[in-house]
Amino acid sequence: MGKKEVQDQKVNYERAEAVLKLLTKKSPLSVKQEKFCGRGCVDRFLRSKGDNVKKAAKQLRACLSWRESIGIDNLTADEFSAELAEGVAYVAGHDDESRPVVVFRIKQDYQKFHSQKLFTRLLVFTLEVAVATMSKNVEQFVLLFDASFFRSASAFMNLLLTTLKIVAEYYPGRLYKAFVIDPPSLFAYLWKGVRPFLELSTVTMVVSSLDFEESLEFDDFAAYPRASSLRFDPSSIRSTAKVGSCSSSRFAFTVSHHFDSLKPWYLSFTDTSATKVGPTSPSPLGPALISPLNARSLSFASPAARAPRGSINGGSRDFGPMRKSLFPSTPLPQRSTGSESVKINHPRTPRPSFLQSPAMFFRNKDCHVSIKADKSRESFIPFLRFYRRPYDEMIYRSKMRPPLGGLISIVSPHIKRRHVSVSQRF
Repeated sequence: MGKKEVQDQKVNYERAEAVLKLLTKKSPLSVKQEKFCGRGCVDRFLRSKGDNVKKAAKQLRACLSWRESIGIDNLTADEFSAELAEGVAYVAGHDDESRPVVVFRIKQDYQKFHSQKLFTRLLVFTLEVAVATMSKNVEQFVLLFDASFFRSASAFMNLLLTTLKIVAEYYPGRLYKAFVIDPPSLFAYLWKGVRPFLELSTVTMVVSSLDFEESLEFDDFAAYPRASSLRFDPSSIRSTAKVGSCSSSRFAFTVSHHFDSLKPWYLSFTDTSATKVGPTSPSPLGPALISPLNARSLSFASPAARAPRGSINGGSRDFGPMRKSLFPSTPLPQRSTGSESVKINHPRTPRPSFLQSPAMFFRNKDCHVSIKADKSRESFIPFLRFYRRPYDEMIYRSKMRPPLGGLISIVSPHIKRRHVSVSQRF
């Protein structure tokens, strides 16, 4: 260790002692407050205030009074039994750096039936559980906000701002990254206006789960029997597919290549008891009584369907030899003969409207938006498994340390206990 590092440690120690001296200048700290104001806690408050001793002491004093007003020492899981059963907010696990990952799946109707104070207590309880599960060398956690349950962008923005404000003021230096997943469509406009005024906006990212539909490299469902039982198993269903003709009580369906190369399938009403395919009465249209061309509405039918069979080539109904093709094809436009010219106007694909893609307003010529989106997706990949992992109340309760766990104690089912008789107990 060099002299510079020793000198820096000495300076940091003196600053921390100066902060604690300012705290105890007005009134002495209680035992729990002294335990909370450890060396790591004071260093985080100093870093958040740019190593300013007076500002760090002021913020730490406000944090202590806030914790006392909330009653953090009295928070238990028994107060949030309904939220724990539904998985509104929970610690999903730890990432590769042993940082706890907190997931919020709050519905929009939650704020209608619950007060802001109750939400604040739930938020603080979840963050305290995450802090309690940290190891000695870990100081930060990750937040995942599942905004797919919100229809109103303003309602979700109020919830997000409240959470980020509490984390910034009373948990400084604790947030590693925060991800907003599938927010409402108008959230991008509100976020663009609010972001410059947020302290934690640099570590908050907006991602979409649709960008990760094909990324299924992991298999977390095997470790969760509740979730694995809900997965669809194709092998459990007996296959009834047949090659050739198919029939039901109302119609029959067959595929062949001997008659119509345009659409080589035939749909006809038949007597399915005799398993016959073909028309039951003579029809001028040929063997196919009902086909995909003439069965649909004439307003959406092709010219080949609106015109009688054989009238395309001169109006005769004589079925000449037709070319057999392995692949179905569509009729080509007829060549113009003589001086007459036929102009075919093909429909053009309409350009996307601004209502369909609000992100068009945020496009930049220098592609800064796309670069930020790529960085957000890459940052979210290590935490995607926690977002997709199903919630299990028993696993979450097992992570709670007393007194946060309350009166309900959950014993892991993997622990096998040896049976003890009554005579051996006493």
